[in-house]
Amino acid sequence: MPLSTVAPSTHAVDFGSATIHANLSSARLVEMALTRGEGQLAANGALQCDTGERTGRSPDDKYLEDTAAIHDNINWGKVNQPVSPEHFEKLKAAALTHLKSRGEIFRFDGYAGADTNYRLKVSVFTEKAWHSLFAKTLFINVPEAEKAAFKSDWTIINACGLKITNPAEYGIKSHIGILQSLEKKTVIIVGTEYAGEMKKSIFFAMNYDLPDMKVFPMHCSCNVDRKDPANVALFFGLSGTGKTTLSADPNRDLVGDDEHGWSASGVFNIEGGCYAKCIKLSKEGEPEIWNAIRFGSVLENVVMDSATRVPDYDSAKKAENTRVTYPVSYIANAKIPSVATHPKNVVFLSADAFGVLPPVSKLTAEQAMYYFLNGYTSKLAGTEAGVKEPQPNFSPCFGGPFLPRAPMVYAEMLADRIKNHGANVWLLNTGWTGGPYGIGHRFKLAYTRTFVTRILDGSLAKASFETHPIFGLSIPTAVEGVPSEVLNPRNTWSDKAAYDAKATDLAKRFRENESKFKMTAAVIAAGPRVS
Repeated sequence: MPLSTVAPSTHAVDFGSATIHANLSSARLVEMALTRGEGQLAANGALQCDTGERTGRSPDDKYLEDTAAIHDNINWGKVNQPVSPEHFEKLKAAALTHLKSRGEIFRFDGYAGADTNYRLKVSVFTEKAWHSLFAKTLFINVPEAEKAAFKSDWTIINACGLKITNPAEYGIKSHIGILQSLEKKTVIIVGTEYAGEMKKSIFFAMNYDLPDMKVFPMHCSCNVDRKDPANVALFFGLSGTGKTTLSADPNRDLVGDDEHGWSASGVFNIEGGCYAKCIKLSKEGEPEIWNAIRFGSVLENVVMDSATRVPDYDSAKKAENTRVTYPVSYIANAKIPSVATHPKNVVFLSADAFGVLPPVSKLTAEQAMYYFLNGYTSKLAGTEAGVKEPQPNFSPCFGGPFLPRAPMVYAEMLADRIKNHGANVWLLNTGWTGGPYGIGHRFKLAYTRTFVTRILDGSLAKASFETHPIFGLSIPTAVEGVPSEVLNPRNTWSDKAAYDAKATDLAKRFRENESKFKMTAAVIAAGPRVS
């Protein structure tokens, strides 16, 4: 059953006598945000806004309504924290009361899912104009001819200005709450202005629904060769590992930068926009993203010169996790509609804070399953509340915070598709080299881009490889355009013994983490070698 036929929520949203501004144009939303003091207009035309206390997601404050209809399908735990239906309804009532008191409310109606067979309809209610602009930018806008018949499947109620003073009364732990009901198809957000919570809540919904449609939901970016529509690539990775940067390629068309589905027909973007990190952004390094920042875009927590209104992308004064939101159509080479055929290459992105993984390696089918399930990377500063510097982290399927079901569900879907379509799988370290965080340095973006180019033109698959003695990964011995000495990470460390110790340490962490999953013997054997 396509998602578009899923029955909409029967829980009516009543805002009393409040004025509802529905589906305003970008220009009108910018005007109202400026009038209401919600932001400033940057010199490049983007709307600059601050998110206040929280400048990243709040995973410890996210809850899922626990009902009999969905209970047995959920991987309950730290990611999926249960909240009772009674507490959910109580917080919903408090959020609606708060929004009624605001006098003015903004509504946006849109789609999630570029493939019309697997899309859902979303209505977003916010108290801030800029949040409505964010939704208009990130979701797929409804064509004028379809607006009259639009009836939402999912409802987001964003009462960001409501601070809960008695959290225990609502079954939560702090004054912030992001509560989601898969049965009522409703999201409630209170206490945080970080706009990414809206985006990720719908991705979470798709991660629950799509597997039942025989569609694999993926936390990845996607692009396609402009001259060869069969040359499609996926880039899996958590925030800050390079999904957006590496998929924005001047020689390829962008399908999407963050969330996709893989159906029997191919790949489709779940979103209508991009959510890129801005820290250290430069026109030379990332020209496609730089040029996409203009009127209709939203800058979050970016420092601006008070006189010139020129953004200072190098500054982390407000947050390390500075962001820009823009429609995917703002990328000059975006593919619209955002659909593509089956991928030839699948790339796992890992920002390794240990500095021991090879910068690029080719994976066997069993290694692909192993490294996808473990999802090793580093949490980068600012992407979550409380993260101040990179921290080694295992996030299953490179998207653990967004998975309602058990990781094995998604891993098996990936394995089936790789087998059926013959995709090559690669592990790309976009993190540290020459030492761990604090001693080494981030791998050069120019080299990483060269690896990607060689992967996508097919030449790297034909290279000669050597095997890493600890991780068992196949490392190319030569890559055109990259110094050979950087290909084996041990060569970049001045202290070889220190490298061996650190690599062994990380290998043991992999082995400890793998116990969370019911892997086959062949997949377990594909992991690191620890004596």
